[in-house]
Amino acid sequence: MNKLPTFLYGGDYNPEQWPEETWSNDIQILKNAHVNSATINVFSWALLEPSEGHFDFTQLDRIIKHLSNQGFQIILGTSTAAIPAWLFKYYPDVARVDFQGRRHRFGQRHNFCPTSPNFRQHVSRLVTELAKRYANQTNVVAWHINNEYGGTCYCSNCQQSFQNWLKDRYHTLANLNQAWDTNVWSHTLHYWDEIMVPNELSDAWGPEGHHTVLEGAYIDYFRFQSEMMLNEYLMEKEIIRKYDQSTPVLTNFHSTPNKLINYQKWANSQDIIAYDSYPAYNAPWSHPAFLYDLMYSLKHQPFLLMESAPSQVNWQAYSPLKEPGQLRATELQAVAHGADSVQYFQLKQARGGTEKFHSAIISHSQTEDTRVFKEVQQLGEELSQVGPEILDSTITSKVALFFDWNSYWGYEMVDGVSKDMNYLAIIHDYYQTLYDRHLPVAIVGADDDLSIYDIIFAPVLYMVDENLDAKLHNYVKEGGHLVATFMSGMVNESDLIYPGGYPGPLTDLMGLWVEETDALPADQQVSVFFTDGVRKTATFLADQLRLTTAQPLANYASKFYAGSPAVATNRFGQGRTYYVGCRLSIDGLGHLVDQICEVAHINGLVEQGNPLEVTKRVQSDGTALYFILNLTHTPQNLPARFQNDYLDLLTNHAPKRKLLPWDVQILKHS
Repeated sequence: MNKLPTFLYGGDYNPEQWPEETWSNDIQILKNAHVNSATINVFSWALLEPSEGHFDFTQLDRIIKHLSNQGFQIILGTSTAAIPAWLFKYYPDVARVDFQGRRHRFGQRHNFCPTSPNFRQHVSRLVTELAKRYANQTNVVAWHINNEYGGTCYCSNCQQSFQNWLKDRYHTLANLNQAWDTNVWSHTLHYWDEIMVPNELSDAWGPEGHHTVLEGAYIDYFRFQSEMMLNEYLMEKEIIRKYDQSTPVLTNFHSTPNKLINYQKWANSQDIIAYDSYPAYNAPWSHPAFLYDLMYSLKHQPFLLMESAPSQVNWQAYSPLKEPGQLRATELQAVAHGADSVQYFQLKQARGGTEKFHSAIISHSQTEDTRVFKEVQQLGEELSQVGPEILDSTITSKVALFFDWNSYWGYEMVDGVSKDMNYLAIIHDYYQTLYDRHLPVAIVGADDDLSIYDIIFAPVLYMVDENLDAKLHNYVKEGGHLVATFMSGMVNESDLIYPGGYPGPLTDLMGLWVEETDALPADQQVSVFFTDGVRKTATFLADQLRLTTAQPLANYASKFYAGSPAVATNRFGQGRTYYVGCRLSIDGLGHLVDQICEVAHINGLVEQGNPLEVTKRVQSDGTALYFILNLTHTPQNLPARFQNDYLDLLTNHAPKRKLLPWDVQILKHS
């Protein structure tokens, strides 16, 4: 259940938005583009159940028949992400209450309350009918539950469910009061029903997910909401499994990590990880690469690229076209990082609605004579040839980057120090530095086996509980190299500061403690001198370090703390730790990473400084597939190591020595 039957090439198709007499022509155009799959029925609840308890599957039957007769693989949605009007009208509790305390009405999507009994009852009935009817469809290769879960509800149902969830977690109010430190601002709780949802009407202020009186309470609410969404997903999955025991079941994770959905906790419930990729037009190429590596690492197996844009999107502030060749290169970047599919939103461009200017394979011109269609067609032809070689190949790495949803929540909720607490920005600093050195990177979390990695970078690991603390100590003791930074080891799982100084339980591991931390305004920086004589700069925060067993690797060279350590290393057991007390510039961080990799005997796939993206997937027999992508606007030379004895699978010829802008080669040793 964790594999696709073939390399999928297709995307979201909404034939219900078009007259039925157009379907056959659509399907022929898609076949001409080598499309072999379609995701359907994602937002069709209002058509499937036009009134309560009255189902009509005749149109969906015809859609499935049309696609099946033409050999399409089908990903079948459960249609539960957009609620029909009658459900809002008769059962208003299905609608969310937002951060400002307003109950939503009919409209938009993703606006259901995950704890609403009426929502769950009606979802169960719909999914039961779907599963009974389509469980034996041979062309259905995956079930797609809901769509892009996200958002938070603050209604009375959620409040009562949260109170019950807290009873299960803490058992007594005494434990809860201690965990949340409720004596702050007279928040001591004497009855369970005194617990409020932490929205703008109670303890929170500012943007949702940032500032609140009791951070521990808000973080618990994030945990609760993520779990309630997961429970709704699992409810649908369990219904499907009653009628279909073998077809993969999944939902799609959305673009930049959804802060409110803990993907790492959801991963085991997904037979295959599915991901919607929409990089910002001005983002560095390391950013989508990081997200693809995160998706692969959630289960350490290939993922399904479920959505991407053939060209423009409709929702960015500026939505430029993809340049000639860019579509092919960016889709193959996802494949290079572990995707076993290329799927688009959408296959046919809508005539109306908010997404009518979102690009599609079949554009409003409804002709094959467009640049985008021809590029989609070329990629489809290539993937039909090389897809079987790529399918199920895996990714290995000796270097890991630690990503932790609890630290994500807690770090960005910190009041004081600096307003620029951006978890993803710091994580990306480290990923970009590794990416630039062509180092394959696994994105790991607290539940992963850390022992298989030689180096683990764990920036802003703000929240460390007892289990993670023990795991990190054992990792280093047994010979691992651990890199931590400012704002690490600060709090326990309830966001309570560890007494005894920072970095809390990691203090002995790092061989130092932090006396205080300077916050640098955005227009200021501090100079840093490495002990090898190299001078760099740092911004954002600057820890004042007191070394115990650690040795300095770099010292501050400006401000009143000039001469004090900024970066330090410590031996612990058979391993070594590194503590980075400031946000080094990218070149400064690169200098440090080079030193760490030299100590750990880790090398990139190609020489440092090469502007190409070079990644590797490994077939089951150990054969390596190297993906060489030129994501620059200038021609680049093929690295020397690949110039002999390799075959480009895309052309079935020896590789070209020079890659033009947006060129891609997939190389296999000949």
